[in-house]
Amino acid sequence: MTNKLQGKIVSDKMDKTVVVEVERIREHPRYKKRHKVHKKYKAHDEKGEYKVGDEVIIEEVSPISKGKKWRVIRRNER
Repeated sequence: MTNKLQGKIVSDKMDKTVVVEVERIREHPRYKKRHKVHKKYKAHDEKGEYKVGDEVIIEEVSPISKGKKWRVIRRNER
């Protein structure tokens, strides 16, 4: 099974690439307080159809370039 993540597009300035920010909630191991953790992933967008602000689902694929190992599957409809 491939890894899938849900996030928000924060940049679409590159050709065929978007930057997706994934937000997770983690718990501190000692103090048990929960806090948000953000991480950015470069994802492949072949047609350039996704824009900044879109909620998308990305999946892990074999490396496309040095820093791009994810691909946008679809827009997340809420």
